[in-house]
Amino acid sequence: MPSLLEPITLREITFRNRVWLSPMCQYSAVDGVPTDWHLAHLGARAIGGFGLVMTEATAVVPGGRISPQDTGLWTDEQAVAWRRIVDFVHAQGAAAGVQLAHAGRKASTYAPWRGTGTVPTDGGGWETVAPSAIAHGDHAPPRAMSPGEIASTVDAFAAAARRADAAGFDVIELHGAHGYLLHQFLSPITNRRTDEYGGPFENRIRLTLEVVDAVRAVWPTGKPVVVRISATDWIEGGWTPAESADLATLLAGRGVDLIDVTTGGLDPAQRITVGPGYQVPFARDIRVKAEIPTGAVGLITDPAQAQQILDEGNADVVYLARAALREPGWPLRAAHDLGIPAADAPYPPQYLRGVWRG
Repeated sequence: MPSLLEPITLREITFRNRVWLSPMCQYSAVDGVPTDWHLAHLGARAIGGFGLVMTEATAVVPGGRISPQDTGLWTDEQAVAWRRIVDFVHAQGAAAGVQLAHAGRKASTYAPWRGTGTVPTDGGGWETVAPSAIAHGDHAPPRAMSPGEIASTVDAFAAAARRADAAGFDVIELHGAHGYLLHQFLSPITNRRTDEYGGPFENRIRLTLEVVDAVRAVWPTGKPVVVRISATDWIEGGWTPAESADLATLLAGRGVDLIDVTTGGLDPAQRITVGPGYQVPFARDIRVKAEIPTGAVGLITDPAQAQQILDEGNADVVYLARAALREPGWPLRAAHDLGIPAADAPYPPQYLRGVWRG
């Protein structure tokens, strides 16, 4: 059995394989409540054989949503709606994960097919907040957060984690990447604070560590916590791979079980050379230096490519994003391409008669 389709266990959760669905916004919620679209979208990937089905960035407060149509976990009503989806995902043999997030200065934006930039307050948007009052590109300038707002944000992550457990999720992923709030505090480009949350490395990582500690304190010990980070800003003077490895080492000692390694997203000035697996070296670097399991993501499209990432020790799991949008059953094709018999592949019984037996 190729390792791509072998189980992996983190704490007390065993995932049926190492092909995981990456969080991807669907811009289809109503007041933060997931809808039938989310049931169909996430359910299809569970049927398609993914080992972990991860939700989109799910906001811990209303003002933390990327768009007005994003999902949330700041109310019990939202948790109840998620429970229906989680139960269906479990029934298909997949684990269910939720990515908890706060978008910071990148909040209150239009869904991609509805427009660009910041949604105005008279159009359903809201004032955004950030570590410092520095705008993202042509978005509306945010307001710098007060110490009290920072503390309440930590509490909001913990409250969302409790609701995630009530909804039955197996995994929490904390979104510290792609230029959203935790990443904004990490990077000196967006964090110009002069208090205990700004300046040197140990201050800029403070909020991330506080969120991790608060979530780990309320999240069951048998369930994993994952943190997604952007390993580099791709901008001189920004967050660096060395800082990522140092942060990952600290996270490993605070109960984090895997680092989901991506890059960029902080600032339009980034300059990225994109190609197949272009982020994989960063996952390997953190895996080796921090001695913590990692996930690789970014232009991973071919089963042989994904298997090679694992064979070479670059990561412990692979996350699929756009490839999974195009092909909900990607893990089933991977099993076929890698020569795994249908009986050993994650086919639901309803689909087995569609497998070629010639």
